[in-house]
Amino acid sequence: MVKKKIPFTHKEIENIIKSYSTPFHIYDEKEMVDNTKRLKEAFSWCEGFKEYFAVKATPNPCILKILKNQGFGADCSSLPELVMAERCGIVGENIMFTSNNTPTEEYRKALEMGAIINIDDISHIKILDKIGMPDLICLRYNPGKLRSGNDFIGKPEEAKFGMTKEQLIESYNILKEKGVKRFGIHTMIATQVLDPSYFINTAQMLFDLVLEISLKCDISFEFINIGGGIGIPYDPNEEAIDINFIGSGIRKLYEKFLLKNENKPLKIYMEFGRMITGPYGYLVSKVIHTKNIYKKYIGIDACMANLMRVGMYGLYHHITISGKEHMPLEEIYDITGSLCENNDKFAIDRKLPKIEIGDIVVIHDTGAHGHAMGFNYNGKLRSAELLLRADGTVLQIRRAETIEDYFSTLNYDILNIL
Repeated sequence: MVKKKIPFTHKEIENIIKSYSTPFHIYDEKEMVDNTKRLKEAFSWCEGFKEYFAVKATPNPCILKILKNQGFGADCSSLPELVMAERCGIVGENIMFTSNNTPTEEYRKALEMGAIINIDDISHIKILDKIGMPDLICLRYNPGKLRSGNDFIGKPEEAKFGMTKEQLIESYNILKEKGVKRFGIHTMIATQVLDPSYFINTAQMLFDLVLEISLKCDISFEFINIGGGIGIPYDPNEEAIDINFIGSGIRKLYEKFLLKNENKPLKIYMEFGRMITGPYGYLVSKVIHTKNIYKKYIGIDACMANLMRVGMYGLYHHITISGKEHMPLEEIYDITGSLCENNDKFAIDRKLPKIEIGDIVVIHDTGAHGHAMGFNYNGKLRSAELLLRADGTVLQIRRAETIEDYFSTLNYDILNIL
């Protein structure tokens, strides 16, 4: 069981709200950095270990810079993510470009930056052959029915990502013929996984593939990338994953692999997003309405546009009513936003303290796939992002959208001819 706490007192969050209007996402820098150190320590035995933070989880340059300072690279999947990483000083092989159905111009940008290109499909080799074949190439493996997935990505054999083993072997042979000298292999087959053995098994699968493909294609691999997917305990009844258990388990496999691979070393890469920042972000909102009909509803000034996960997937996010942490959970509420959609809810039939208009509602674990998945349906404006620093100061790292932002891409000049 995980105890859910917020990183500020009631008085502190009241003062923050005086400077920054709700709703907003706020990230705890100290806890985030401490978490990066735990990951690095768990894999300190592996020379060349690197974490490529999944930019899609929390695409903010300040977050990327904090992680860059900890030695992390960036896992990018689009042109804007590449440009954001570049503007943060993350370039070259500190970028893993992992995309699918990739436009040619995105490959061009990745090549220009010297990023490691991770190819999702054998047909993309022809694209690179036309615009410039890099010296280092990684391929994404989809194991199909050999491994199980989950509800988020789906069964591997039904997922759109990656190549079959037969396609991998064909691709490596083609790349070798075209002069590629350096190789990596990658997989990503599930997400929000809380079973540590899943990642140890993934490493074993990739070690075995490296041995088999090295022999069949007469090539050497520089690295494996076990992808991301480590989950976080959104529900207090869940257990946080033990990263040290994963590190020691993969180390044992690696030592056996070295004996079979003539002691040729292999770097281990990862591309976690959720487990790096997820637990250290909070969506802060205020109660603006209460409604009692067939159920009791609490209306807050945030909505699904600020946090899509609950409405989209029906998932749990813990909620704290600031200043009422020790009051009895004597009421049952649905916590709702103001979208014209009935799934615009942050909690359904949730036991909480008695809530009143003006109360501060803190939604936990929004540091990944929170603000990033925001949208403008119903004309809703995306919220600000704040950074809580170790000394207690707060920085605005993204301002809230304005009505002017919302209308900025529309062409009003042609209204008079319609």
